[in-house]
Amino acid sequence: MSVLIRKDKEYFSFIQDIKQRVQRSQIKAAVSINQELLQLYWDMAARIVEKQKQTSWGDGFLEQLSKDLQEEFPDMKGFSLRNLKYMRQWFLFWSESSIGQQLVAQIPWGHNLVILGKVKDCEEAVFYIQKTIQNNWSRAVLTHQIEGSLFQREGKAITNFQATLPKPQSDLALQTIKDPYHFDFLAIREKHNEKELEDALVEQVTKFLLELGAGFSFIARQYKLTVNDDDFYIDLLFYHVRLHCYVVVELKAVKFKPEFAGKLNFYVSAVDGILKAEPDNPTVGILICKSKNKTVVEYALKDVHKPIGVSEYTLTRNLPDEFKSSLPSIEEIEAELECGDE
Repeated sequence: MSVLIRKDKEYFSFIQDIKQRVQRSQIKAAVSINQELLQLYWDMAARIVEKQKQTSWGDGFLEQLSKDLQEEFPDMKGFSLRNLKYMRQWFLFWSESSIGQQLVAQIPWGHNLVILGKVKDCEEAVFYIQKTIQNNWSRAVLTHQIEGSLFQREGKAITNFQATLPKPQSDLALQTIKDPYHFDFLAIREKHNEKELEDALVEQVTKFLLELGAGFSFIARQYKLTVNDDDFYIDLLFYHVRLHCYVVVELKAVKFKPEFAGKLNFYVSAVDGILKAEPDNPTVGILICKSKNKTVVEYALKDVHKPIGVSEYTLTRNLPDEFKSSLPSIEEIEAELECGDE
């Protein structure tokens, strides 16, 4: 009897609904517990800061407090000396930001610590909290986005979105584009062509999608469009689930040229005419090139009537200054090789 019930379509629908309700309840409970915990941490940190102002106890006070709390609540984590110091640092960082105080309880403590350890500016920290909430980032993804300087890159591409898209789609479209894109996960030679770049990106499509950002769904490479018996091939075609539109991506392993915009404009028009369905928003084009002249790009996009954005890409990130001096130069390496041949 139980086997027959499990195969019944009505029962299947019923059990799926029950499972979803349980999952939603679990998520709500986890969020509620997290908010209660962070409210406790906030209140504790506020009292610690105030007490240290009023007394001369110093950090010895935190060490003793940690021991007493762990002794009283042995099954409760979070009262180590290090975590108490984090609480105090966290409170001081956000204490003058009303927006930050409202947001911090919406992400886990571990995420808060990542932001606290890697971000020094409140505006940037708020940005990463909001992105974490919107995209449900794991701690690893949050760390990756901060280390990849997403705050400095998002929405920085040169586009004509304001002139070609209605609000709020123009603002949302701008937020989906970065400049530059970091392709440091690719293992290709410095002097590469478009095909090599495209091949490498498709081979690493999971990392490529992570770099593109939330909402991009990969459809195909070299997507064929037939216009009156003539065939044309789009480098990469995506659908963006938040913008509700197709996204045409063209790759150029050279500096931007004005004619690139004209070709991409044609592809975007063709996708609008051939693929775009009634519910879809206008197709967006993204040109990712090796380098660009800002003024040239602005002139090239000025009279283009389809939404297009232009960005650069990098293959390797620049090393921090403190590491540069410890690495040998090309000349030094060549000198060593020459000595070895003697």
